Amino acid sequence: MKGYLVLLISLLLAGCAGQAVSPSDKSSDDAANAYTQLGMQYLRGGDSANAKSAFLRATEIDDDAVQAYSGLAMVFQLEQESELAENYFRQAISIAPDSAMLHNNFGAFLFSLERYAEACKELARATEDPFYNRRAQAFENLGRCYQLIERSDAAEHAFKRSLKLSPMRAVAIIELSTLSLDKGDDEQAATYFEQFSQMIDAKQTQHNAKSLWLGVRIARLQNNAIDASTYGLILKNLYPDSSEYRQYKESTR
Repeated sequence: MKGYLVLLISLLLAGCAGQAVSPSDKSSDDAANAYTQLGMQYLRGGDSANAKSAFLRATEIDDDAVQAYSGLAMVFQLEQESELAENYFRQAISIAPDSAMLHNNFGAFLFSLERYAEACKELARATEDPFYNRRAQAFENLGRCYQLIERSDAAEHAFKRSLKLSPMRAVAIIELSTLSLDKGDDEQAATYFEQFSQMIDAKQTQHNAKSLWLGVRIARLQNNAIDASTYGLILKNLYPDSSEYRQYKESTR
């Protein structure tokens, strides 16, 4: 299939040279789509220069080639050209304003720039589409975003929506356990943590620094010194430079 696509592009290059093609023609749609797919192949292969050329050619053929604009945004994001990436994200969204995928990707991009309030708005838009196949992930991302702008209630709601859609989302479970503990609902925090522990036992997820520190805190509340020490030892061995381990050390003084 890859060889066929490359051949198709070479034929298009020969056939379109010196011609103006109307974007409304089906042949132009096919050409734009072919260039876009070629750009995606280059992007997956780490060849950003050829990816940009292919995506740009797609936009020249069809100025509504939304996936090509999205592709350019991703390339420039990888190249840390943030201003260019943002411009292409916005251009793609202007063409397809209801695309949950675009809002989710743009939200993740803004999140990476620590523009959390703007990121939350984009991620919230992504969750509005009931047919979006990554909606559970979008709710989880939205919850994390709300936490960073200190909207704990909204974060809790987003994490719960994520679990409704996909009950095995480890990040949402740990965050809900942490939120419950922070507001004094120790029983609910322990329930969520037990759910996470069952996923650990089934090898469906792995501990991280946050989950281990949470395990320490919950074990202490349950007067389970053995589990608290075990989680603390794992935290020390696996994440000695983490903020969670620093909190653990301070708590033992």
